[in-house]
Amino acid sequence: MAQYIMLQGTSSHVGKSIITTALCRIFLQDGKKVVPFKAQNMALNSYVTADGREMGRAQVAQAEAAGLLPMVAMNPVLLKPTGNACSQVIIDGHPVGNMSARDYHKGYSLKAFDAVKRALAELDKAYDTLVIEGAGSPAEINLKDHDIVNMRVAKYLGAPVLLVADIDRGGSLAALVGTLELLDPDERDLVKGLVINKFRGDVSLFTPAIDFLEKKIGKPVLGVVPYVDDLGIDEEDSVSLDDQEQRPAADKVSIAVVQVPKISNFTDFDSLAREDDVALYYARHPSDLAGADAVILPGSKNTTEDLLFLRENGWPQALYDFMAQKKPVIGICGGYQMMGEAVCDPERTESDIGRVEGLHLLGVTTTFVSRKLTSQVTADCRELPFLGETLSIPNLSGYEIHMGRTESGGDDVYPFIVTGRAGQPCQSPAGAARKDGLAWGTYIHGLFDNDEFRRQFLNGLRKQKGWDALPVTRHYWQEKEAKYDRLARTVRQSLDMKRLRQIMEEGIQ
Repeated sequence: MAQYIMLQGTSSHVGKSIITTALCRIFLQDGKKVVPFKAQNMALNSYVTADGREMGRAQVAQAEAAGLLPMVAMNPVLLKPTGNACSQVIIDGHPVGNMSARDYHKGYSLKAFDAVKRALAELDKAYDTLVIEGAGSPAEINLKDHDIVNMRVAKYLGAPVLLVADIDRGGSLAALVGTLELLDPDERDLVKGLVINKFRGDVSLFTPAIDFLEKKIGKPVLGVVPYVDDLGIDEEDSVSLDDQEQRPAADKVSIAVVQVPKISNFTDFDSLAREDDVALYYARHPSDLAGADAVILPGSKNTTEDLLFLRENGWPQALYDFMAQKKPVIGICGGYQMMGEAVCDPERTESDIGRVEGLHLLGVTTTFVSRKLTSQVTADCRELPFLGETLSIPNLSGYEIHMGRTESGGDDVYPFIVTGRAGQPCQSPAGAARKDGLAWGTYIHGLFDNDEFRRQFLNGLRKQKGWDALPVTRHYWQEKEAKYDRLARTVRQSLDMKRLRQIMEEGIQ
């Protein structure tokens, strides 16, 4: 049987997923056969596994840190919010339907726990160490009876729990004491230690607080983890984009991502944002396009409603005016669909809206069907017209997640060709472009994670500004590995790892 450790938090966004990621890399470095696990994830940023199933991006990062390929057993239940207190429910990587929060929590969640138990049984057999992440807080009294991600998992496995608090937001001591006070006695007994996360300044000044906590609640503080800038690691996507304060910069290539209400998979643009010559920001109003060199329409969990939002809030004219300046508009997945003539949903798979007129930037038309396409892909970019240049990059990697089927039309060209889908060869168009290259889109998520494509794209924008082209200097996957090592080093130095291993060996005795 494997050893377990579970990270729960005093609230959302305290850094549970990051600490989990760090422990996965630490245990991998220590020679353990380690695997991450989160029973239920609510996320709009999702990923497609090699076998064509969907899971949360945070567990993908944790899998990478553990030296593993992502698999849905790491995240058997995924909830993708669609709006109006509803979510698409995904079990074992496959959608089972849309449910209201009430219907899910009052009737379905405990059924979904069967998938959780199956996943845990699979992982328990194959690995010697499970690092388990909770969600939100275990002290949400209104949710406890139907919770399948916090204490129910800890009790089922007999997993010791570390309670994590974010000191950067303030009130961490009260949050720790209050959370423990609200737990049932048997739940409180499962908590074997505390972690203070995101500390700024001199840790030694926090010693009196640590002494107080340990005396007050009778549980050890295993460490104080410093605030780490520029983690560059995927977290839960519910971390607000409102915290993104980057704006256009005159000395950089400025890229505006339109922040539609149901934005999803915005991790697609992380690799762009990390380039030294890029200022990437999220535009909430058409006026925010001023100063941008390119606009990206991102993926959406509800394309019809987001398209309607754009049409009702002045975005079409703003995009036309932007392109009149010889500046490009790019669409990824749902954004690509919005750029066409219309988005149709005759089966009402996304919403009650049957048809929405598109932005008329491309000649394609999209119709939603009930079956979601989820697959990892390889693709070629063949002679994509872009700002007077022609981009041609073979052997791109990425993935597709969409329920729309897009038909070509007009005078567009089709430079994105999927050459392999789920390991099988094919020749399938996956995007379209205007002949002048001022508008193009694709279904391929992760496109900009391909170093050569990203740099050629940015160099096209640099040329438009009269700047010299730059060589590839950032290597996305290599840098991710380095960041996992950096994070592991920081957390290893901050936590009492000897005490943590002792807790894991003793279990919940």
